[in-house]
Amino acid sequence: MQRRGYATGAALVAVLAVGSVGCTGDSGSGGAAADSKPGSVSAEAATAPPGTYRDLPEPCGTVGLDVLRAMLPGAGGGDAPEDGGEGDETPAAYEGERTVTYDNDRRVGCRWKSSTGLGSRHLLVDFERVVSYDPAVSDDERAERLYEDMVAEAGIPASPPANEGAPESPKSPGTAESSRAPEGPKAPEESETPETGTARPEADAGKTGEPDVPARPSASAAELAPRPLDGIGDAAYIDDELVTAGSGVHRDITLVFRTGNVIVTVEYEQWATDKRRLPDSAELQQKARTLAGQLAEEFDD
Repeated sequence: MQRRGYATGAALVAVLAVGSVGCTGDSGSGGAAADSKPGSVSAEAATAPPGTYRDLPEPCGTVGLDVLRAMLPGAGGGDAPEDGGEGDETPAAYEGERTVTYDNDRRVGCRWKSSTGLGSRHLLVDFERVVSYDPAVSDDERAERLYEDMVAEAGIPASPPANEGAPESPKSPGTAESSRAPEGPKAPEESETPETGTARPEADAGKTGEPDVPARPSASAAELAPRPLDGIGDAAYIDDELVTAGSGVHRDITLVFRTGNVIVTVEYEQWATDKRRLPDSAELQQKARTLAGQLAEEFDD
């Protein structure tokens, strides 16, 4: 009985102690709760919204057949249906080849190539979906920062350069000479093209698959120089590089634009074995801009 009485007394002491601690905790937790509640709200407010886009398109299906025919002359081998129909099959050269990436959910791309008797053309489209792992930075903001880094690395000015009126070729690192390659002696059957001043053998016309570029006024340096572009995505720029070193000559056009948290890169190159036939900057840039504009519109749909 004494043991029982002792146990009852001990239990009563324990209950009183717990009640005392509980009262003390209640009186103190009121202030702590008041302090922690604003903290939890600010943490929620600091969480950035998700990116504009959650997935990427199928890259080899983003470029239409008509665009591919224009950008890659000769790739189809001139096998377009004579009756003007669309045909049942797409030439293999226009189907494209997917680039190898480590995460197709984050990055995809496709490349195409055409070859003629005068050289080759190469096209690449690349889509990168940017994801931010910082809860305070949204995917779109992270993509904007990455895009700005690309602009800085490419040396793109903040605004288009002023038109000084003197036609020049875009930058051409890799050669100490002027961007115009030496023409050398001309054969009697060669003629001059107004837009480039480089020789284009008439004997090659209609045989190579390369279309004759219609005469156009010479573009100024400002119109063709590396520069930011308006009207494509949220932000865009174009870069133009002519390389005459080595056995051939090639012009590389790179157009990059950002839309939301996706960065799209279009690379369009023309290689020529004859240094007297400089790839036309205005033609290549225009085709790259047309394609980029169509890709940007697909994201808006």
